[in-house]
Amino acid sequence: MEVRMIHFYPDLMSLYGSRGNVLALERYLKYLDCDVILETVVPGGGADIARGDFFYMGAGTERAARAAMADFARFGSQLKAAAGDGAAILFAGTAMDLLGQRVQEADGSAYEGLGLASFTVTHGKKRLVGDVYGHTDLYPEAIVGFMNKCGMVTGVETPLLTRLDMGFGNEKERGAEGFHWKNVFASQLTGPLLVKNPKLLETVAAAIYARRGKPLPVDRPVDRWSQAAYAVTEEQLRARAESR
Repeated sequence: MEVRMIHFYPDLMSLYGSRGNVLALERYLKYLDCDVILETVVPGGGADIARGDFFYMGAGTERAARAAMADFARFGSQLKAAAGDGAAILFAGTAMDLLGQRVQEADGSAYEGLGLASFTVTHGKKRLVGDVYGHTDLYPEAIVGFMNKCGMVTGVETPLLTRLDMGFGNEKERGAEGFHWKNVFASQLTGPLLVKNPKLLETVAAAIYARRGKPLPVDRPVDRWSQAAYAVTEEQLRARAESR
């Protein structure tokens, strides 16, 4: 099966090892014998959205995110159509801000987001930094990650993480975090997220297959190093969360 992955602004939006999400998914799909085509998009460059199976943007500074949005807006109608058709989309870190309706910056200025979701983001001068331990309705295992943000997200009706035991969510401490709709996965967690959470990696791959009307192969790869790293991180963060 051929899979076309489109990575928006890998240089501009590349904090916290964000490219690792793409590399991990690409490797996983190749282990499943997929022919993976990775297309990168730079400001002013083109992208064949109609043929994309997976769309990704990583974390950047707040200034970089605004610069990315100035270019990204031209893909709005096509990406929203792809999302409605079940394409797999992952936006991590500050890239999540761009999927909403509007971003209000700390200096009082504002800009419009893509409008794929109805939430708004308001930046403050205080940064929220720390580890996160949470839960999703997609599968039983916990989600682990790291957060460094200054944005308060309001208006999310379908979060990716429905509950946090540790960390700051969209609007409050230990609140729901991220955004999920169809096969759109968005979170302000970084890390990179798919490397830290093997089950989420599998879930995104399953979404790509589902759009083709296929289940994931029964015989699929298990990265024992990744699984072991997740187990250690999950155990330590769970212990910290329970001690609070």
